[in-house]
Amino acid sequence: MEETHEEEIQFSPLGRRMASGSGIEDLMDDLGRTLAHSDGSIAMLGGGNPAPIPEGQKLWRERMAALLSEESSFDRMLGHYDPHHGNRRFIEALANLFNREYGWNLKPENIAITNGGQTAFFFLFNLLGDRDGKILFPLSPEYIGYSAQGIEPSTLLSIPGRIEKLAEPFFRYRVDFEALPTEMPIRAACVSRPTNPTGNVLCRADLERLHSYCRERQALLIIDNAYGTPFPNMIFREEEPFWREGVVLTYSLSKLGLPGTRTGIVIGPETVCRAVSSMTAVVGLANGTIGQALTLPFFEDGSIIRYCKEVVRPYYETRSQKAVEIIRETFTGISYRIHEPDGALFLWLWFPDLKIHSQELYEKLKDAGVLVVPGHLFFHNLSDEWPHASQCIRINYSMDIEAFPEAMVKIANVLRSPGVSAS
Repeated sequence: MEETHEEEIQFSPLGRRMASGSGIEDLMDDLGRTLAHSDGSIAMLGGGNPAPIPEGQKLWRERMAALLSEESSFDRMLGHYDPHHGNRRFIEALANLFNREYGWNLKPENIAITNGGQTAFFFLFNLLGDRDGKILFPLSPEYIGYSAQGIEPSTLLSIPGRIEKLAEPFFRYRVDFEALPTEMPIRAACVSRPTNPTGNVLCRADLERLHSYCRERQALLIIDNAYGTPFPNMIFREEEPFWREGVVLTYSLSKLGLPGTRTGIVIGPETVCRAVSSMTAVVGLANGTIGQALTLPFFEDGSIIRYCKEVVRPYYETRSQKAVEIIRETFTGISYRIHEPDGALFLWLWFPDLKIHSQELYEKLKDAGVLVVPGHLFFHNLSDEWPHASQCIRINYSMDIEAFPEAMVKIANVLRSPGVSAS
């Protein structure tokens, strides 16, 4: 049989960068392969998939049934393009919700819809950052999906969090304000709240201080609310969203239990939202309609806030507490710390005496039947090597909590095995 050779294709520098792989790509690829080929014996503690909350699944099924019964609404949802900035009625519902709940003065022009939060950040980081102006992550570790978002490789800059040890087994990262750059040009600072991967919720005083830092440099403060308030409200204390001049907020419908709709929301200055909408038109023509149509009535009447407060938050808060309890019972004799969980659906584990790299630990855990995310992937473009970055893992506790103890036993057994951590 004649051997065929694929023609060598020359990629541009951008093409090579975007096609060369990333931590988020490896994560999603590994999750997909595991789901496709697993017999159910793999504990799926990696990824950021939300839990299948029964009340939520029922709510979305009922709403879809209502759309199906309204032929014109259903036909329009599937058969028409929305404007590139998003569905006008959905955007007005969002503006009215924030204005009513928090006394803001949003106009529809302050909001743009994107095809998921990941797309929103690709637009924002490249709208603002380049080789002459950085996107700063003032509290590293930060979300794995940010890592390859800058078209210019040097766009992103991370500042390691200052470690504060609390009563065992907890610790937390604090913003090291003294380490924030003063001479380097900064176009935007970006934080997730709650932080992915740690569940850290920055206090209002720290947000005010970061905002002042940005205003002094004519930079924007971007706050990623993928797990934040008021929706999906995976914050385990009473908090309000932070809004000021020079702030950009992002939201998503994913953690409401709707990741398949790929609906992202950007709230910010009119010029920014107009630019994001233009980028949507160029890259994707328009946004997906299903998420906006599905959730519209809940944003219009404000019931989305009640649902998140009464269903989503307690569901994850209870799971978080139970997961911590199981870890404390299982990890006896192991040197470990848990980042104090304020929210989200993750626990961030630090093993100070780990003798191997977090990537090697990840591989060992996968062989043992537990899929996690290695911690080094959450530290982007650190100026100096930090051994701590390779001593951590992120676990998602939204899986079946009844299977969680067995998964923790497997992790503990790997950590206790020869050569993995100091005795």
